[in-house]
Amino acid sequence: MAFIKVTPSPLRTLVVLALILSHARADPDPLQDYCIADMRNQSPYSVNGAPCINPNLASISHFTTSALSRRGNTKANQFGFNVTLTNTANLPGLNTMGLTMARIDMAGNGLVPPHSHPRASEVTICLEGVIGVGFVDTSYRLFTQILRPGESFVFPKDCFSCCVHVETMDT
Repeated sequence: MAFIKVTPSPLRTLVVLALILSHARADPDPLQDYCIADMRNQSPYSVNGAPCINPNLASISHFTTSALSRRGNTKANQFGFNVTLTNTANLPGLNTMGLTMARIDMAGNGLVPPHSHPRASEVTICLEGVIGVGFVDTSYRLFTQILRPGESFVFPKDCFSCCVHVETMDT
């Protein structure tokens, strides 16, 4: 029996790696510009989200919400925070866009416990008060920052993060 010695080629390795990685995607691209959620159609079958209304019936109201304009009850849990989310019920145009928006209200010394978002990054914008934010990367490095009104902070995808409302702070 004869053996053939195969020497690894950098080009061959690169081609195989490119083929494998070309099939690894986080989320598929949308099939159309937008898909307004049809909340009346409770079909168990849909493509990439809730079933869509006829695109010719789309209006500006499908892309607008006031859900985040109202303060939440920060006494609803032991950590002193409340999360108000947008979803296809209060913002039908959000369907299939791969985006979520939230409002977090925090009581004095309130805490959003450590958590992660495995499929998306997160942006926090401080509107009032002073909040401490931070995350731990996959090398176990801690990144922290104090945010004041108008400042923002980005949390990388899948890193554990948390926020704390700093009621009083020496400047």
